[in-house]
Amino acid sequence: MKTVKVGLGTCGISAGGEKVFQAFQDELKEHPNSFILKETGCIGMCYREVLVEVSNGNGSGYMYGEITPDRVGRIVEDDLIGDKSIDEWIVGGDAEKGYFENQERIVLRNCGVIDPGSIDEYIAAGGYEALKKVLGGMTYEDVIAEVEKSGLRGRGGGGFPTGTKWKFTRGAKSDKKYIICNADEGDPGAFMDRSILEGDPSAILEGMIIAGYAVGSDEAYVYCRAEYPKAIARLRLAIAQAKKKGFLGENILGSDFSFNIKIKEGAGAFVCGEETALIHSIEGLRGMPRFRPPFPAQSGLWGKPTNINNVETFANIPWIILNGGDAYAAFGTENSKGTKVFAMAGKIRRSGLVEVPMGISINEIIFDICGGIVDDKKFKAVQMGGPSGGCIPAEMCDTKIDYQQINKTGAIMGSGGLVVMDETTCMVDVAKFFLTFTQSESCGKCTFCRIGTKRMLEILERICDGQGTMEDLANLEELSIQIIEASLCGLGQTAPNPVLTTLKYFRHEYEAHIKEKKCPAHVCPALLTYTINDECTGCTVCAKACPTDAITGEKKELHVVDQDKCIKCGKCFTVCRFDAVVKD
Repeated sequence: MKTVKVGLGTCGISAGGEKVFQAFQDELKEHPNSFILKETGCIGMCYREVLVEVSNGNGSGYMYGEITPDRVGRIVEDDLIGDKSIDEWIVGGDAEKGYFENQERIVLRNCGVIDPGSIDEYIAAGGYEALKKVLGGMTYEDVIAEVEKSGLRGRGGGGFPTGTKWKFTRGAKSDKKYIICNADEGDPGAFMDRSILEGDPSAILEGMIIAGYAVGSDEAYVYCRAEYPKAIARLRLAIAQAKKKGFLGENILGSDFSFNIKIKEGAGAFVCGEETALIHSIEGLRGMPRFRPPFPAQSGLWGKPTNINNVETFANIPWIILNGGDAYAAFGTENSKGTKVFAMAGKIRRSGLVEVPMGISINEIIFDICGGIVDDKKFKAVQMGGPSGGCIPAEMCDTKIDYQQINKTGAIMGSGGLVVMDETTCMVDVAKFFLTFTQSESCGKCTFCRIGTKRMLEILERICDGQGTMEDLANLEELSIQIIEASLCGLGQTAPNPVLTTLKYFRHEYEAHIKEKKCPAHVCPALLTYTINDECTGCTVCAKACPTDAITGEKKELHVVDQDKCIKCGKCFTVCRFDAVVKD
């Protein structure tokens, strides 16, 4: 009997996955026992959602893309009952071969493959075998040594060696220690952690349990942003199932090791992704960072030694324990081992989630895996590392995915958001966008972060409005240095990065805004001029759409834009079907 899996990660649901799943349920009532219906997480091909996989029970199968409820009936009749696949709906043909062929899926090994709500499917895929191996004879020194051997560095952005962090926590003297999984993913354009939590929650739990054993902890928290309801629901289910199976709770698998995991829902403050602010939030305090040292490994949650890693870091642990640190270290570069998950967004053909070996170039990800730029426009830059990262120009995108190499560009690896930009992107506007985000998310504790980012944002707004001066560029650079040096936590210390990198690589765009009062990408409204050329047929559509009656002209005659009345809203440009409205 064939099995049907419907992708019900957040991306699949937003594309209509729940309606597709309901349509299959309705068909199953009409044709009982004709197929098995399951749900799964995101396999990464967000650009082809809703995804429906059909497997034949013998290990073979294929996936349909862009499925809507009205296509379900044909899949059931032709494929599930008639045993004839619908080839024109199948994804992954020659044009998409590179998408999976160039990936190395360790963290995403189960995402989009198993039912995230079934611990039995996780176990069947090798789940909890790593925990059994650990409790079956490994000492905590053995576990930490294997993680150190793997070269795994924290995937939350800082890149600190995971094994070293575990060793620090283990060596701290205390009657109580904690493990925290940082799932407070807040970068614009980032959805790696969300997809892993939704697609394979048990892997994170298993990694946390092993970490607890290694550092001597019996209690843990998953700090997950409340805006991820699907992830939280699946985590709660995975925890309940793990307890029932004996993988969580007292005397796990008959050993003298006990461990429990709780969920703390965050209120959506970006600064709570910083370790000490996150700890304050769990404690019921306002999420604000504190001075370090002491570091959380010495004094963290409620003053006790605490080990904090992010979702992706924990998801790597079971694979490392089962396959060995050397096997993991075989991927990547000398300084950056293993794989990295990236959320691909922006002006790219195949948006979604990819996992690649460290050492691959940015260009390989964009063109070989993700198919290049939408509409074949000119590739301009990537924003890497979210609001804490920076913009890397296209001519530098042969840079390898390696912590040191990325840092040399002025950007950072970050947690894995990668936003692709083309020739229609204004880099000044991009800097303004990210600074708007970090300025609003500043907790306000540090004067330079609170006020300095506000002053920087005001300067960027002036430049985008055509009111900037060349002195503003020097002020931006000076403020950036002051904010970086005087801020307490990573938010302030990295907030100027998008501005600094765009100034470094795209200074000519800033100068065009200031000197020529022009936006080269035709994005900033205040610097745009709309005119009508001889292609105008006098259809009057633009005049009817104009909210200020700035367009005049007789029917079937050339129309004219009154620049004094024009508010630069762009509606005339949008509605014109004859390319007669010119944006300059």
